[in-house]
Amino acid sequence: MPHGKRFTDALKQIDSEKLYPLADAVALTKKLASAKFDETIEMHFRLGIDPRHSDQQVRNTVLLPHGLGKTVRVLVFAEGEDARAAEAAGADIVGADPELERIQKDNWMEFDAVLAVPSMMARIGRVARILGPRGLMPNPKAGTVVQAADLGKAINELKAGRVEFRNDKTGNLHVPVGKASFDGQKLLENAQAIVDAVNRNRPSSVKGAFVRRLTITSTMGPGIHIEISGGAA
Repeated sequence: MPHGKRFTDALKQIDSEKLYPLADAVALTKKLASAKFDETIEMHFRLGIDPRHSDQQVRNTVLLPHGLGKTVRVLVFAEGEDARAAEAAGADIVGADPELERIQKDNWMEFDAVLAVPSMMARIGRVARILGPRGLMPNPKAGTVVQAADLGKAINELKAGRVEFRNDKTGNLHVPVGKASFDGQKLLENAQAIVDAVNRNRPSSVKGAFVRRLTITSTMGPGIHIEISGGAA
């Protein structure tokens, strides 16, 4: 399918053979985000992992210094005293079986992030096939299964811009950086935080290059390849 004039014009301003330093790539992505809405900027990592192996999965969270520029509605699965703790900690929605039934029967998705206390996990399994593909299934490795005493910290971090990243079946990572309207320095600091977090989560069993390709793009813009050496990855 042919690209539109805006995309074609943006493409002319990029050297497709060049690997840009991170700061330059972020600045150029912001400059080329010219749609009539506030485009989201994302980073895409091609990793040197074999996603078929359980010891080469890359999954964790990163707290972006400047958030994602959106309001995050947090659902907490808890009941009893744990539910009261979640409400006190600032959860937007606190629920158990009724909310699980709404998700299962009505595909209800009026939330952006999900936390759960450990005692709820056995019941949450029934909606794993719905929440999982959307990256919303609570998981201890992602810090989204938490004790009631830790709910306040977890909720605050999610609302402040804590982002989960995990590789897909092809060994790629796709991580949002922020909005095109962000100040350029804030976008750069968010991007560097993502790069650092991904590198910290290199599986010990991976041989050779861990990050094989790194690209940044806006919603409607072309991808810009980032130089991996020299601190970018």
